[in-house]
Amino acid sequence: MSISEFRKHPVSGEWSVVASGRKKRPHQFAKEKNLPTPRKDCPFEEYGSSSHVEPLLVLGPNGNVLVDGPAQRDWFVQVIPNKFPAFVPDIDVKDHKVGPYTVRSGYGYHEVLIMREHERHWRDYTKREAAAIFRAYQMRYQELAPLPGVKYVALFHNFGPDAGASIYHPHSQIMAIPVVPRDVHRSYAGSERYYDEHGRYAHSELIRWERRKGERIVYENDTMVVYCPFASRATFEMRLFPKRRTADFGDATEQELADAGDALAHVLRQLAKKLGNPSFNFFMHTATQANMELQKHYHWHIEILPKVSIWAGFEVGTGIEITTVDPAEAAAMLRGRKS
Repeated sequence: MSISEFRKHPVSGEWSVVASGRKKRPHQFAKEKNLPTPRKDCPFEEYGSSSHVEPLLVLGPNGNVLVDGPAQRDWFVQVIPNKFPAFVPDIDVKDHKVGPYTVRSGYGYHEVLIMREHERHWRDYTKREAAAIFRAYQMRYQELAPLPGVKYVALFHNFGPDAGASIYHPHSQIMAIPVVPRDVHRSYAGSERYYDEHGRYAHSELIRWERRKGERIVYENDTMVVYCPFASRATFEMRLFPKRRTADFGDATEQELADAGDALAHVLRQLAKKLGNPSFNFFMHTATQANMELQKHYHWHIEILPKVSIWAGFEVGTGIEITTVDPAEAAAMLRGRKS
């Protein structure tokens, strides 16, 4: 088997990934608290990081692209190939059968976006710095999405051991893969179904309703809004949407990138203040050009899921989480003052 492979279930039609090639990946989970680890033990301190390769992209704190000497001296965010990738580009996208299962080679791209300062996380970034990070997100997304064989680009960020972050140093990851993930496919299908049934854009309807009600809004600025969904699937879940409906994150404007960074930093700052700095994941759902024809009614967004509860038998067996805090109460707690 290659470093990884996609496996399609014959009943559900859903893809899973087996990546036994990553078994040597270092695990530094600490079950206690989200405490800093010493810089001397951190693989992300250096320019080019521990892989000692030239970065794919380097930006300064103003979002300006840096090269050569200035890149090594003044970098704020750098993007490198993952040293322990789940997917690799130098193989063919091939399907074959293993019994009743369809198996596809683990083709793709796996990159790490590293922020420079070891002990400053998303909650600590200024508006200018947050805008620079979102510019880096978009630049790599735009580079990866059109590549042959890529059907989806997943962008995500893990913070804390309960969210799967094995390295404390702030970093995000981006993976370009040859399949559309299950949850994304469901989101696409639901958006399309809503439009077919009602003649209106589903996510735009939800945003208008939440803004009109106001009670679940956590934060908004000129182009972005963050709210706790009425039908939250996790306690203190938040969703960040651009007010302008556009399906592809690659089409976001410079103003939208800056406002998305501002909104994300603000709500994560509130999360740390109000809930004692919990572990969390955030990830993006977007329609790439590879599937844009089917997603004319979609709306890219970011989902933020704090790790404040544990799944038990009901949740594991049904996939339905019992949310113990009403979303309106959660939003009121997180709202705070604009910073």
